[in-house]
Amino acid sequence: MATIVYAMLTSLDGYIAGPGGDIDLPIPEEELHQHFNDEMRRTSIALCGRQMYEAMRFWDSPDREIAAEDVERDFAHAWRETPKIVFSTTLREVGPNARLVKGDVEAVARSLKAETDGEISVSGAELARHLARAGLIDEYRLYVHPVVLGGGKPYFQSGLLLALKPLGTQGLAQGVTLLRYAPVVS
Repeated sequence: MATIVYAMLTSLDGYIAGPGGDIDLPIPEEELHQHFNDEMRRTSIALCGRQMYEAMRFWDSPDREIAAEDVERDFAHAWRETPKIVFSTTLREVGPNARLVKGDVEAVARSLKAETDGEISVSGAELARHLARAGLIDEYRLYVHPVVLGGGKPYFQSGLLLALKPLGTQGLAQGVTLLRYAPVVS
């Protein structure tokens, strides 16, 4: 059985995107980027909401093969090699190594969790909200940048009530602190 993990970069005040919807967080430099490369390589399946999937399609570009940085080429390979399930009611098609799902998010996630070994990543705040409310997220990973955005799209969606227990913290490059939590099961 897989572990479903919701991991995102976030500002110190809890936002994954700024007030205008742009990712206003610092771009990961080599050491931090390598951490995310390693995380992607450990991912058995990536569950993506439409917005996050469309943002990440950048890594499908052939231009990533000639990227100036080895760490970027490495991430592009890891992204392309990881199977993706994209949840969207508006997309008509998805790219390579991705499957489009328009149906029941919770049922698909439950099935994948039961049939898969390793980690299943969740990318996108709206998708994470659905899975969190269904009790399907096993671990929350907040990669906290020492910046304040002052508003925008929050890591945790409004109205979501969770009791969490700490699993640990880790200091990373660029002053980022990884905070890991698991839901308290009653």
